[in-house]
Amino acid sequence: MKTVLFAACLTLVAAEAQAISRYDPSRMSCGTVRATIAREGAVILRYQSTRTPGLPLYDRYVRSESFCNMGEVRVRASVPSADINSCIVYKCKRVETDRHFRRRIFPD
Repeated sequence: MKTVLFAACLTLVAAEAQAISRYDPSRMSCGTVRATIAREGAVILRYQSTRTPGLPLYDRYVRSESFCNMGEVRVRASVPSADINSCIVYKCKRVETDRHFRRRIFPD
């Protein structure tokens, strides 16, 4: 029993961490931002707000809907990059349904 417990502890220590990477898209070209998301599957992009100077904005951006939680869908978004102001990427957004009309409602 001690051997099994010891082996389990070693496995936990040796396991690779599954931390999500963080990037600043304003220092990368749009192609590099999109390639990074495609390579890693999901990343956090952190950048400065254009409307409120000094306000940092960040969100989790994904390659496909398989990286979203249950009840979320992949929606189009844009982030500023080094070469263009609106680099098109995708993020997960919770979907609410209107029970009376059976339609999707995307909250703001």
